[in-house]
Amino acid sequence: MKVLVIGAGNMGLTYAEGMVKSALLGERNLQIFDTDPEKIIALKEVSHFDVYDKLEDCLPKADLVFIAVKPYHSDDLFEKMKPMINQNQIFISLMAGVTIESIQERLGAEKVVRTMPNLPAQVGKGVTSYTESDKVSRVELLAIRNLLDTTGESIHVDTQKFIDASTGISGSGPAYVFYFMNSMLEAAKKMGFSDHDSKVLVSNTFEGAVELFNKNDLSPQTWMNRVASKGGTTRAALDSMDDNNVKDLIKEAAYAAFNRAIELGEK
Repeated sequence: MKVLVIGAGNMGLTYAEGMVKSALLGERNLQIFDTDPEKIIALKEVSHFDVYDKLEDCLPKADLVFIAVKPYHSDDLFEKMKPMINQNQIFISLMAGVTIESIQERLGAEKVVRTMPNLPAQVGKGVTSYTESDKVSRVELLAIRNLLDTTGESIHVDTQKFIDASTGISGSGPAYVFYFMNSMLEAAKKMGFSDHDSKVLVSNTFEGAVELFNKNDLSPQTWMNRVASKGGTTRAALDSMDDNNVKDLIKEAAYAAFNRAIELGEK
């Protein structure tokens, strides 16, 4: 099985690195394509996969093709790809807001898998939701899932609606966490902590809370109740958030990302 990753940006390179380090691919079975001369030079110094700057040298011989470019670059890319593909190839899209039908129509392909990855894939903690066109078999889908899992975990969803919904939760979600972390960092510094101590306080608090949540079956509300006591400091903070409708604002933000994903797909 030969795998080609088109686009050596953050996400494309993240998946290339994850897949090539796994036992799923044989030696030299992963290829990466990009048009940036500086990236090509840098990547060719990495010995564990083949690097190309011409599609005709790599696309025709690939079995699985990961498309990891910005959506607005896809029109020109697909126009160049179309004469070189065959109907046995499977195309896995990492592009936000680009539907399976759009890829099939513009590329002239039958087997398409649409995914929604997220940034923590860079540290092996990503979550990728995915769904497929009718022509992709169960065996092929299992192979693709195993490749997606090299960067964390994957979740199969039944329809593309859930890909858009995943955009609002996991795809954009890391930015929500960073937003909250940034606010806590600013508060810690305002209280007099150094930059270093503020980072330790905030990052370890997030990491520890997530670890507690993952290792137990308790809900977030139960954990909040365990931390907060009536009339105490935590209750004062939680009451302040409730008074300012923070919960509703976070949900509205997630839906804003979800609705924007739908808009992008319609375009």
